[in-house]
Amino acid sequence: MSKLALLGGEKFVTKDAGTIFDWPIVTKEDEEAVLDALRKRKMSGSDITKAFEEDWCKWTGSKYALGTNNGTSALHCAMFGCGVGRGDEIICPAVTYWASCTAVYNLGATVVFCDIDPITRNLDPKKLEAKITDKTKAIVVVHYESYPADMDEIMEIARKHNVKVIEDVSHAQGGKYKGRMLGTIGDVGAASLMSGKSFAMGEAGILHTDNREIYERAIAFGMYERFSAKDIETDYLKPLAGLPLGGFKFRMHQLSSAMGRVQIKYYDERCAEIDKAMNYFLDLIDGLPGMRPRRVDYSTGSTMAGWYATTGIYVPEELGGLSVTRFTEAIRAEGVEGGVTAGCNRPLHTHNLFKTADVFNDGKPTRIANSDKDVRELDNDLTVAEGIGRLTFHLPWFKHFDKELIEQYAGAFRKVCENYKDLLPGDEGDPENIGGWHRFTHDKKK
Repeated sequence: MSKLALLGGEKFVTKDAGTIFDWPIVTKEDEEAVLDALRKRKMSGSDITKAFEEDWCKWTGSKYALGTNNGTSALHCAMFGCGVGRGDEIICPAVTYWASCTAVYNLGATVVFCDIDPITRNLDPKKLEAKITDKTKAIVVVHYESYPADMDEIMEIARKHNVKVIEDVSHAQGGKYKGRMLGTIGDVGAASLMSGKSFAMGEAGILHTDNREIYERAIAFGMYERFSAKDIETDYLKPLAGLPLGGFKFRMHQLSSAMGRVQIKYYDERCAEIDKAMNYFLDLIDGLPGMRPRRVDYSTGSTMAGWYATTGIYVPEELGGLSVTRFTEAIRAEGVEGGVTAGCNRPLHTHNLFKTADVFNDGKPTRIANSDKDVRELDNDLTVAEGIGRLTFHLPWFKHFDKELIEQYAGAFRKVCENYKDLLPGDEGDPENIGGWHRFTHDKKK
C-alpha cells in the first residue's frame, strides 16, 4: 500500500490548524469602533470615512484618497478619473478578476488584453507596447496574488506613449516595489478592502492618487454629497458641482471605515507575521521537485504584502507529468488546509462576456460596440495566460506563525513529491477549463 493518504496511508499532518488561517483579526477595538458609529447613527455620511482616508494617505504617502463602497467602484472611479470614455481602450492583463476591467463597459470604452509573465503572473511588459494604439487611454496593472508587477518597465512604456497607469492593488495592499508603496507608482491606485482580502474591513474599496484632477473627477463621478463648488479646484468641473456626473453613489459605508481605522494601525505588524510564516514555509519546500516558490527578492526592497491568495509555480515534467489537480488533491488528503487547490483565475478573454455578450442591447457584442475595430482579434497571442492554470497551485495562506504546524505542512508537500509515482496510475488529468471566473479554483470532484 502507498504511504500517501489519498491512497490509503496515514495523514502526515496531525496538528490541528487552530486559528492559523483565521482572518481578518477582529478585536474589541474593532467592535467598539463599529458600535460607536452605530450608536451615533453614523452609518451613512462621510466624516469617519474622511478620517480613514487621511489615515490611508499618511500610510501610503499619497496626497489624496477616496473611500468607496467596494473595490470595483474604486476602479470604476479611477478609470473615469483618468478620462476613460467612449471609444477609448484600456489594457489589462488577461489573467485577473473581472472587476479589473469590466467597468469600462459602463464608460463606453473597451478592454484590450495583454499576456502575462509566466513567473510573476503579472502583465508582461515585453508584450505591452504592441497593444498600445492611439485609442489607448490607460493601462490597468494588477499586482496579482501579492506579487508586485514590473513597474519600472511599465511606467517607462506608459510615459513614452502618454498613457495613464491605474494600479489595481486589490491583491497587494501595503506591498512594495523597490521600496515604493504599491498604488503610488502609477497615476492612481485602487483596491478592494473586502473581508477576504489581506487588508480587510468589510465590503469597501479605496482610491488614492497624487493627481488632484483624477481625485476630483472620481468624486464628481460617484460622490455627490462631496461634489461642491467650494471643494473643487478643477475649473471645468466647477459649473457641474452638486450632482454626480456618473449617476452613481459610491461612498463607503461608515461601519467599514470605522473598522478600517483600527485595522490600519495594526496591518503592517500583522503582515510581518504572515511574511515570517510564509517565507519559513517556502524555505522548507524550496528545492522539492515539481515546485518553485513564487516570491520577490526582498533585497530589492520589494515585498509580498499580506501574501493574498499567493501561489506556487508547478513544474509537472519533474513529477512525471502528474496533473496539478491530482497533485493538490494528494496534498489536501495529507491533512493540509488553507486552500491548496489547482489553477487560478481563468483568462478573461475566453469568457463570453468579452466575446459575444451584448450587455446593453447595442446589437453587437459590448466589447466592440464603441470600437472602430474588432479588438477580440488581438486575443490570439495570449498563450501564456491560456496555459497558466495547469502550472499554478495555491499555497496554504498562513496568517500566524506556528512553527510546528508549518513544518508539518511542509512535510506533507515533501511526502507527496517523494511518492508522486504512486499518483500517476489514477491521474485523470486536469479539467478542460481549470480555474474559475468568480473564485480562484475549479470545482472539486464530487
